[in-house]
Amino acid sequence: MINTKMIGNKIAEARKKINISQAQLAQGLFISSQAVGKWERGESMPDIITLNRLAEILAVDLNYFSENFQYPVTEMTSHESLENQFTELSTEKQKKNLSWDMSKLNLVDSDFSGLKNLHEKFSSSNMQNCKFIGSEMSGLILKNNNVDKCDFSNSDISKSHIQNSNLANNQYNNCSLKETEFIESYIINCNFTDADFTGAKVKSGGLEKNTITNALWNRTTFIDTYFGEITFEGTLEECSFENCGFKKVKFLNATLINTFFKNNKKMKQVEFIDCKADKITYAFLKNNLANLTGITLLSE
Repeated sequence: MINTKMIGNKIAEARKKINISQAQLAQGLFISSQAVGKWERGESMPDIITLNRLAEILAVDLNYFSENFQYPVTEMTSHESLENQFTELSTEKQKKNLSWDMSKLNLVDSDFSGLKNLHEKFSSSNMQNCKFIGSEMSGLILKNNNVDKCDFSNSDISKSHIQNSNLANNQYNNCSLKETEFIESYIINCNFTDADFTGAKVKSGGLEKNTITNALWNRTTFIDTYFGEITFEGTLEECSFENCGFKKVKFLNATLINTFFKNNKKMKQVEFIDCKADKITYAFLKNNLANLTGITLLSE
């Protein structure tokens, strides 16, 4: 397992081996010496891109930062400058695919934006204030994660599996969540504006106080899901709500087509405002004892 204290010790060890100060290391990374000090004390951790740069400066392999890895630190010759090393680092190399296992980490203020093939790398991690903007995360597996105040805007999170996780205060603007499964996970205060939930499945979890403006709901399935203070808008087509609970939920200017409702609780409390529904959906809602005021039938 990787942890911030261990990485800090390894940074300090490698830095002292090549006989440079925290200030010199910071200068090569274009950051403050205080930031380097925090790393070495284990108070924070550099992001993946910066670790890649660190490996170049400290003349170590990337695997050097893994626990129990014993890697000889190469002595740096006097003519090697930090500036020369950094000019050799291209943007393409910084964005290359990385094979690290980032599970069981405490990740704070890390930037993973634009990276690809992240997949199974973050299970059981505590992730706070991290950036994944424009990242390719299709097939991502999260289990037992706490994800708070992170930004996933414009990322592909399709066909992912998120289980037993807490997702709070995150940005998922314009994200693809196609065929993603949320199992036994609680999602609160997140922004899903323009997100695509086509084929997504939410089971045995909760969605509360989330913004879902212009989200795409097509073949989306909700089973044993709690909804709190959420407003559905736009078109819901071939969706399913089964054994769900509702509190302060609204359907506003929504069109419901071939959408299934079964054994849902407190449907009478759901508000339908200026909504339209086809005949089969209307029948399902009536069978669930929903308040049909505010719903008009679509013409055949």
